[in-house]
Amino acid sequence: MGDMIRDAALFAAPGVQLTRRADGSFMLEPRTPLEPYARCMGEYLERWARETPDRPFLQERGIGGQWQGVSYAQALQKVVRIATWLLESDLDRQRPVVVLSDNSIEHALLMLACMHIGQPYSAISPAYSLMSRDHAKLKGLIQRLEPSMLYVLDPARYSAALEAISGLHQAPLVVSDGCSRLPAGALRFSSLLASPDEEAVAQAFSAVGPDTIAKILFTSGSTSEPKGVLNTQRMLCSNQQAKLQLWPFLRQTPPVLLDWLPWNHTFGGNHNFNMVLANGGTLYIDGGKPMPGLFEASIANLREVAPTLYLNVPRGFDMLVPALRVDAQLRRKFFSRIQVIFYAAAALPQHLWDALIELSIQELGHAVPMVTAWGSTETAPLASDCNYQASRSGVIGLPIPGVTLKLVPNGEKLEVRVKGPNVTPGYFRQPSLSAKAFDEEGFYLIGDAVRFVDPQQPELGLLFDGRVAEDFKLSSGTWVSVGAMRVKAIELMAPVAQDIAIAGHDRNDVGMLVFANLPACRKLAELTEDAPAAQALAHPAVLARLREGMEQLREHGTGTSTYATRALLMAEPASVDAGEITDKGYINQAAVLRHRAALVERLYADPPDPAVILLQ
Repeated sequence: MGDMIRDAALFAAPGVQLTRRADGSFMLEPRTPLEPYARCMGEYLERWARETPDRPFLQERGIGGQWQGVSYAQALQKVVRIATWLLESDLDRQRPVVVLSDNSIEHALLMLACMHIGQPYSAISPAYSLMSRDHAKLKGLIQRLEPSMLYVLDPARYSAALEAISGLHQAPLVVSDGCSRLPAGALRFSSLLASPDEEAVAQAFSAVGPDTIAKILFTSGSTSEPKGVLNTQRMLCSNQQAKLQLWPFLRQTPPVLLDWLPWNHTFGGNHNFNMVLANGGTLYIDGGKPMPGLFEASIANLREVAPTLYLNVPRGFDMLVPALRVDAQLRRKFFSRIQVIFYAAAALPQHLWDALIELSIQELGHAVPMVTAWGSTETAPLASDCNYQASRSGVIGLPIPGVTLKLVPNGEKLEVRVKGPNVTPGYFRQPSLSAKAFDEEGFYLIGDAVRFVDPQQPELGLLFDGRVAEDFKLSSGTWVSVGAMRVKAIELMAPVAQDIAIAGHDRNDVGMLVFANLPACRKLAELTEDAPAAQALAHPAVLARLREGMEQLREHGTGTSTYATRALLMAEPASVDAGEITDKGYINQAAVLRHRAALVERLYADPPDPAVILLQ
């Protein structure tokens, strides 16, 4: 009862209206209508600069490792100066300002200045510049975007990428004030701050409307060229209004976030960044990431910054939980003012959900609400929100105010489609894809499947049921639910499995390609941190743990389509160039199977490959 009262104090009461249609589909609509929302994101910046001018807005590590940044008033002053430069440069409004770099205050100010005056902005995944060998995706995107200006934080770090695209654009290059060497012809960021023309900026700001293009954000492009999703001001502002109606505590307690999620993705750039801006909060830019060698920076930041909300992807929680378990001081700081823990981008394995609840009870005496939401780049990103404490991981909640979900029978699944002010008008310079993205009633075809937690009680919400296109049939004609099996398998194979791709289309049984959690495998095998990967993956203790997890999956299963009979551990991480993984650490099933077709054949080789683990 205590947890329920605590949830009620944070969230609006959930409610939904369900309509069954003659064609077998369902229409889900929220009981609460969407209230009026801001004309553009710049209205939020102007409001908080006026009402809370001295409140810290953006903070990052500076020289000497100290936190430094800008207040709301300072941010607006700099945005006006940058917007003045953009206007005086007479940039083409059909050609976006393009950012190649990670999150930073300079990046944020440039993004805000673009949105303030209606100059489209686009951030491209840094992985396309820093982790790619051939820069093929970067080249393709630069050619399609035809940038009016390019920004990079550190030109030395991005030198190979800049060289790769040097003949593909005519845009001026702007680089950080902090870089030691200025490339020929480049401008320092401070040159954009030379002088303000408040009247010209105000005039441009007044012309920005709900349908003005704010951003062009790219999908991961795992099966084709990345799609440039048009994000309008209406999409961004209606999303934040709906969030506030569902999470009213945001206005009562301005959010404080420590966040690493990249702004070239909708989770970090729209959901998290805009939630801070819309509610007058403070964003500490986390220079760490949930990757070996980088997560230590995130832990160090959490020792100093106590967030009111903590938002991450499952891989981040997978690395955070062990640290919270062994470090009482870190645990005390982390939970000291946390209101909600939020996961997204992929389903959170149940063991991590349980662990976070257990740790919060251990530290606070009550469970911190564990929630999620669902949507995509095309929905800015919220389409549904779980604004209540669900009974288990994977519950994506109910449609947000203003949004209608249509559930359409598709094989053995319910395909979900979306309509609302949060939905994109289409894709940048890809008219054929835009036309194919909507059904005959104007619902966006997101490609996901859902199911009811309880069909008799729709108010309990929806469960994510995987991608419609990911599922496949065995040779017996039985469907394999890839999403559900993947999450369960990761949970049961912990800590050996970092992620899993499910194979078996038109075969007799299911197989798994397992991305190994190498640090965990080395620890389980009692090897040193620099021990060869092959030695760790071949160790009897590691293989025994993987086999044990496979056997448990079979025990939990209800037939051959619910467990794997064979698995292969892989040391090679997912490839960015092949589209196997996004910046957020989400594995793309189809891309992995296509890129590693030879490993799939090894899974099913006859006689069996010695490296493949087989269940008897």
